[in-house]
Amino acid sequence: MSVPKKHAPLSKELYEELGSACRGPVYPRDEAGFLDYSTIFNGNVVTASKAVVCPLDAEDVSRIVLFCTKHNLSPSVKAGGYGTAGWAIAGDIIIDLSKIVEVDIEPPKEDGTFTSLSDVASANSKGKKAQQNASASAAKRRREDDANLRSYDSASQAVASFLCGSPSSNAQLDGPSPSVRRRLQGPESSTTSLPPVWSGAPSGSSASDFGGSLGSQEQSASTLDNMTFPPPPVESTRVSYSLPTGPISSNFANGLAYADPFGYLDTKDFPPPPPPNVSQTSYNSGTFSPWGSGLDSTFANGPLGPEQIQLPAQAEPIYPHAYVTFGAGMRQKEIDTFTAKQKLEARYITGSGDGIPYHVPFAAHPVGSSIMLLGGFGFLSRLHGLSIDNLVEVEMVLADGRIVIVNENTYPDLWWAVRGAGPCFGIATRYKAKAFPVPVVFAGNLIYRFNKATAPSLIKHFRDCVKGAPRELYANVLLTAGPAGKDSLMVVQMCYVGTREKGQEYLAAISSWDGEKCLLNEVDEKSFLHQQDSVAQVLRGKRGRQWFIRSALISSLPDDIINETVLQFADTPVGCTWLFELAGGAIPDFENTCMPKSQREASFTIAALHQWEMDIDDDRCIDSAEEWISGTLKPVHVGGPIPSFLGRHEPPERTKACFGENWSRLCEIKGFYDPQNLFKNTFWPLDAAGEIVQPETHEPPTPEFLSTSIRGQKCKVFT
Repeated sequence: MSVPKKHAPLSKELYEELGSACRGPVYPRDEAGFLDYSTIFNGNVVTASKAVVCPLDAEDVSRIVLFCTKHNLSPSVKAGGYGTAGWAIAGDIIIDLSKIVEVDIEPPKEDGTFTSLSDVASANSKGKKAQQNASASAAKRRREDDANLRSYDSASQAVASFLCGSPSSNAQLDGPSPSVRRRLQGPESSTTSLPPVWSGAPSGSSASDFGGSLGSQEQSASTLDNMTFPPPPVESTRVSYSLPTGPISSNFANGLAYADPFGYLDTKDFPPPPPPNVSQTSYNSGTFSPWGSGLDSTFANGPLGPEQIQLPAQAEPIYPHAYVTFGAGMRQKEIDTFTAKQKLEARYITGSGDGIPYHVPFAAHPVGSSIMLLGGFGFLSRLHGLSIDNLVEVEMVLADGRIVIVNENTYPDLWWAVRGAGPCFGIATRYKAKAFPVPVVFAGNLIYRFNKATAPSLIKHFRDCVKGAPRELYANVLLTAGPAGKDSLMVVQMCYVGTREKGQEYLAAISSWDGEKCLLNEVDEKSFLHQQDSVAQVLRGKRGRQWFIRSALISSLPDDIINETVLQFADTPVGCTWLFELAGGAIPDFENTCMPKSQREASFTIAALHQWEMDIDDDRCIDSAEEWISGTLKPVHVGGPIPSFLGRHEPPERTKACFGENWSRLCEIKGFYDPQNLFKNTFWPLDAAGEIVQPETHEPPTPEFLSTSIRGQKCKVFT
């Protein structure tokens, strides 16, 4: 599908009418600013929109919706996310919500309730006292602020050094200073290995920006041969931690890990799963030891004497959860940063401090606020449910221009529908969601060289290790191809929501695989804020590339599918990442949403995340993802993917499968609240008459290009 040579501009009269209706700025297609506001993460999408408008609140959005209805114009909504399909810029009028940027956190009231959005003025509203805007720069961010949000080296300096040679200059430490860590851990601890460095990586480059051009994966040991290692550090700066000893290590030494990786654990130490809608926090009997992340961490004791060992303060959360209110223009990384700094008071068992940070169960960085309406699977999901399960209220503008507050007591049918399919029913402008205390996580990466001969055994080992894991444990394994001329990698990521003492037991089980040398093990205690950047850091995503995403929920991971997966991945181009995430835990506990229970009971969520440079023309970049997801994995599919993983050119049948037996009810609610299908620039696969439409009819086009060949490789030349 090609871009029309010329686009009909918004007439002067309509421009003036739209400008007078909205207090925020309007950018016609031929004006400066339009490009900045109409560009999305996927470079393979261009817009044919007539104008971009940036509302300041729900009242502005309401007037824009009425304007579009009056003049038969279709709106689309850009809420700061990183969607690849392009629906956000598919409308005649793009409604960019980036100026609705308030954020606040509050503890629950004595009876456990919260202050409703209907009782709180939005930051930009008129006639009411607005809450203080927590981020002064959020309303004016564009390229510069986006660049800061896409820096992920704070996740781990060790991973940044491994991938690129050195971390970016603005990366923060993963935890407390090495000298403090050493005092905390005592003299008996063993030392983690230092990360090797990819030779040839640009000095000072960011891991999240490091990528390469198209090429087949290298399966040789050339990368290992070309690595350079930094000189050993001075002993006083070495980061270390203690590994478990005794029966655990002897079992692994005898090769018994596959039989029952967690058999050595005393199961009586694990509390039973909490019933639905009960905070898991109240079931955790242990105390927390906050390490912080450059966010004003407090250690209880004063200066040390020569023989003293400084211990951190131990604290328990006073509140099982808190409530976070945020505008639709907030990215979740900004919200995580805010709540990490705005800690809530805690009960200190030893020492003192400035409180405990609370976090909303978001997906890992980077996503926008609409993740609250589309699913949202992340590091806290197995413990507290998906993002949609922790939404308690949303302010929305409906197709008829009404501004409504939707929760379990008002508009119950809409409340059921918006948690999973929200963008198809209205425009969310503010959210209120639960946040949970997360003082520290024991988390990080185990990185290995990809070898198709040994990769199946790692995935099988991972599958067997995480079977029956407690809700506090998140884990994934991913295969990532390239960059060109370098070995592809296998990465196991774990995040135990708790302290080192319990988390180390799971690390010992997972890391017992010895099919390949572990190139880097940087699992350690760190802040949850830093951990949220970890997937993006390894993915090394880059704005402006071509992107293609496919996903699935699966019931099991049989050996034959693992074997076939590895063979297929070995032939994928550079820039392809295949991800296996452990699902389950608390996710099936929540039933009153449009996401069916059968899919909530899936064992794994799977994703193919493909990115490649704009001048590359290689059918494998798309075909390999389709063949793996729709072919190899089909025997174990459980319906469709989590809606937040729906991508470009998604077949209508897969979209409908996301909702299974709930699809008919969803269509009825859609017909009641949006009978004319005003919000068609979403994943909704039907027209106003209820007939199936092909995705190309409601997605923006790709740029015009000519195919050519340069040195035997197919390339695109854009016209």
